[in-house]
Amino acid sequence: MPLTPTRHPPAPPRTPSAHRAAVVALTALAPAAWGTTYAVTTELLPPGHPLFAGLMRALPAGLLGLALTRVLPRGDWWWKTAVLGALNIGALFPLLFLAAERLPGGVAATLSATQPLLVAALAIPVLRDRPSVWRWTWGVLGVAGVGLVVLGPQARLDAVGVLAGLGGTAAMAAGVVLTKRWGRPAGAGPLTLAAWQLTAGGLLLLPTALAVEGLPHRIDAGAAGGYLWLGSMGGLIAYTLWFRGIAELPVGASAPLVLLSPLVATVVGTAMGEALSLAQTLGFVLALAAMLAAQLNPPKTATKEPIR
Repeated sequence: MPLTPTRHPPAPPRTPSAHRAAVVALTALAPAAWGTTYAVTTELLPPGHPLFAGLMRALPAGLLGLALTRVLPRGDWWWKTAVLGALNIGALFPLLFLAAERLPGGVAATLSATQPLLVAALAIPVLRDRPSVWRWTWGVLGVAGVGLVVLGPQARLDAVGVLAGLGGTAAMAAGVVLTKRWGRPAGAGPLTLAAWQLTAGGLLLLPTALAVEGLPHRIDAGAAGGYLWLGSMGGLIAYTLWFRGIAELPVGASAPLVLLSPLVATVVGTAMGEALSLAQTLGFVLALAAMLAAQLNPPKTATKEPIR
């Protein structure tokens, strides 16, 4: 007697909340990968070459993405790609590496933690999105939490480093807002958008890096591995996940995820032998709570029934 195949019931569709949680988790991998930048820069890369480090992180990854997707911008997306590539890559990368070289990791991380507040401010004129008190409050608490984690008595302020950190943070905040406003053209997925911007930013960095810094005198195996990590996981993969998340999540939910970068940097430092004080532990919990609270809808205030 022939056996009839067993029919399994179809898997239940994911609820909107489950889908959003999955998108948040995948998007969070991007800033988590970026949190390794400071350790890789200080431990593996040759010093004094922030422009070259940005170039190596962007251009090879962008060209690989173009080879995989085989899609080029069309129409007004040529200049939009140039603008986004300059903000998210061409300006951000060298400023980020410059801040990492001239500032203690804690100061640089605290400056980058202000990005959700800058995004909230830029969203008002660009996206016509007026942030709620809930969003502003958790944004400030997130910066305070990161400050408790990473700032210490040894922190020093270098004017060039501070300006570089703020400039890079502002550039990425503008890139997030414009990416949300312009979206993606038809037929271009997140990998395509990441490839376009990494290539555009890398081409912008190429002449500047070679003219100002030139090539490092020596690139050893550790530096090569560092460039490979930053270009792959910290570059093409991270930006693909990041642009996918920006497209699907509200800007008020995606921007606070950058708080993961300094938190992951702290975890990496702890794994390398650094100990956390009580204040740092409380700051870690506060920053994590701020990031998670930004993913929730603000509580609705109860309205009183009119007196009849």
